[in-house]
Amino acid sequence: MEKSDSLNLLPCDGEVLYFKHGFTSAEAAIHFESLLNSIEWKQDEIWMFGRTIVTKRKVAWYGSSPFSYTYSKTTKKALLFTRELLEIKQVTELVTGESYNACLLNLYNAGEEGMGWHSDNENTIVADSAIASVSFGASRKFSFRHKQTKETISLQLEGGSILLMRGQTQSNWQHASLTSKRVRQPRINLTFRKMIVPI
Repeated sequence: MEKSDSLNLLPCDGEVLYFKHGFTSAEAAIHFESLLNSIEWKQDEIWMFGRTIVTKRKVAWYGSSPFSYTYSKTTKKALLFTRELLEIKQVTELVTGESYNACLLNLYNAGEEGMGWHSDNENTIVADSAIASVSFGASRKFSFRHKQTKETISLQLEGGSILLMRGQTQSNWQHASLTSKRVRQPRINLTFRKMIVPI
């Protein structure tokens, strides 16, 4: 586990920190295999071009309570955190110095599966709260694009790494994990976030 005073990767209007060794290689390998086989994966459904499309990418939605999360006109109800997800969350909170109560997991079977440009700014997420992206498995390119200037910043997310996005990042930047035919290995990505707790 690496605690770091990483420099902000964004030039303006947000804060992104990268912890390359959030988990050791051995820990990352164990978590990858365990999550691959224990998480209740389902193919995602997104609204595009006026119709519902079923993605090759698989997803799962977990939380400390059964939070509802709506994006791309699809609503998911959270399953309760497993013991392993709580362990991963604890390490992520220690490294980032933030707290989280929900996690969206993505399973990319190969580089031909990705995620297009978007911001995680739905109104059920606490405004300007931190979002931590944990990666296990294949290394993948991850990019940010400023909403106004269109400036792009990219980096490789290594297996075992933690990427922290906070402040005005979601308001001013989009991010994406674009497809790449060169990547043949699978990747699991966990995005820990802070959802608004219903009263």
